[in-house]
Amino acid sequence: MTDFHKIVAQFATLGTVESVKALGNGLINDTYVVRTSETDAPDYVLQRINHHIFTDVDVLQGNIEAVTAHIRRKLQEAGTDDIDRKVLRFIPVKEGGKTYYHDGENYWRMMVFIPGAHTLEAVTPESSRCAGKAFGEFQSMLVDINADLKESIPDFHNMELRLRQLREAVASDPKGRVAGVRDLIDEIESRADEMCLAERLHREGRLPKRICHCDTKVNNMMFDEQGRMLCVIDLDTVMPSYVFSDYGDFLRTGANKGDEDDRDLDHVEFDMDIFRAFTKGYLAGAGAFLTPVEIENLPYAAAMFPYMQAVRFLADYINGDTYYKIQYPEHNLVRTRAQLKLLHSVDSHTREMHEYIKSVAAG
Repeated sequence: MTDFHKIVAQFATLGTVESVKALGNGLINDTYVVRTSETDAPDYVLQRINHHIFTDVDVLQGNIEAVTAHIRRKLQEAGTDDIDRKVLRFIPVKEGGKTYYHDGENYWRMMVFIPGAHTLEAVTPESSRCAGKAFGEFQSMLVDINADLKESIPDFHNMELRLRQLREAVASDPKGRVAGVRDLIDEIESRADEMCLAERLHREGRLPKRICHCDTKVNNMMFDEQGRMLCVIDLDTVMPSYVFSDYGDFLRTGANKGDEDDRDLDHVEFDMDIFRAFTKGYLAGAGAFLTPVEIENLPYAAAMFPYMQAVRFLADYINGDTYYKIQYPEHNLVRTRAQLKLLHSVDSHTREMHEYIKSVAAG
């Protein structure tokens, strides 16, 4: 049984702990709200960090500390009001000054609870526009950060690595499944070269790495009581990446009219209304620093992410379903086919996407 009071006591908090209760239904970390008794003391959020995914907690928290400190400075310089609700504030431990505590088995961190704030779950054109603007502004604020951020999950969105992993799975074929999915392997290989464009552009010095969020979902934004955007949250995957990560990953999930694992491929279609809304918001937030190469290749990003996820699902299926949780034996295969169907739908809108982006970028 976890002694939450003992864990909270390790941090430099204010007030007396009144209660600790589970908060939300996060898939990665375990999250709790810590209520305090005193009216002048804040409440807190306590999280058990999943150190099986984030294996270097020091890097993880170092990234987050650098990013939140930089954003806080930017807001202060701009004379922004209500700053404590517009950037996360992590609490140091009492001894050593780190923003995490290791109890010998688990890693814990605490941040100030933002009162009167809420998230959204529904992906609509309006929430997508808000998300695009929020994540674009998030990237924009971090363009000039003077800190050496590391990848909290190394090679998280490295397309070349994902293809190598698939090829290794095909070569070893541990469950004898390759023969039954040869058509999918062939389709993926036929597009491998074009889908590794980002890595090639980076090596050529034409595509910079930015500080990106890398988990761009509607529910990773906080809003105030009047529905105004407060801040971006869930900063575990903030790391150096291409802007394609934040742009393409949102559209992969947000602009899919079907489910990620839809058995009925007729449901899977790229939603151009969501694309237009997110793109309009994103270019409003990030347009000031994006290079022509980044803007020109945003439609490629929309295609790269369903392709990358198809590669990952298929590799896991061939390996015997060792990474993603499955609900039935062919779950990863169904996921693969759904992602490829989404990719086909993205392809059918490529010209339209280019035209829309050009029109928005031109003002």
